[in-house]
Amino acid sequence: MTDAGGPLDGRELRTWLAFLAAGHLIDHKIERQLKRDGGLSHPEFEVLVKLRMAEGNRLRMSDLARQVMVTKSRLTYQVTQLERAGLVKRTGCKSDRRSVWAELTPEGAATLDRVRPGHRRVVRETLIDVLSPEEIDLLGDALSRVADRLRSR
Repeated sequence: MTDAGGPLDGRELRTWLAFLAAGHLIDHKIERQLKRDGGLSHPEFEVLVKLRMAEGNRLRMSDLARQVMVTKSRLTYQVTQLERAGLVKRTGCKSDRRSVWAELTPEGAATLDRVRPGHRRVVRETLIDVLSPEEIDLLGDALSRVADRLRSR
């Protein structure tokens, strides 16, 4: 077992630094594409995608915050921006007066449809096309384990 607080060895440091660099560079390319094609930030895009995937194109704000993995206050800011742009609307929940729904508007769906082809292209160009099918499986499995461990804490 390795010392959890000890220094990273050469292989570990190389992996960590490569992960950071790749993540930042990919996120930067995605952010530019989303801004250019739809005036969206990457977090706003994630909110629209989660709403599109939800039953009835809507989620309770608390559930949406968990799905996009941000604080409720950060989500409130993002949804406010999307609401001002006409891409999302908020409504009260009839069964629970304390809850609020966030719902994708037709304009939000159209914006998502407009930016998704470019988003997919950037994801393929910057990550998928660089890896072999075996590496895609390995990376997907490894990052899923990391995410599952972090979610359980």
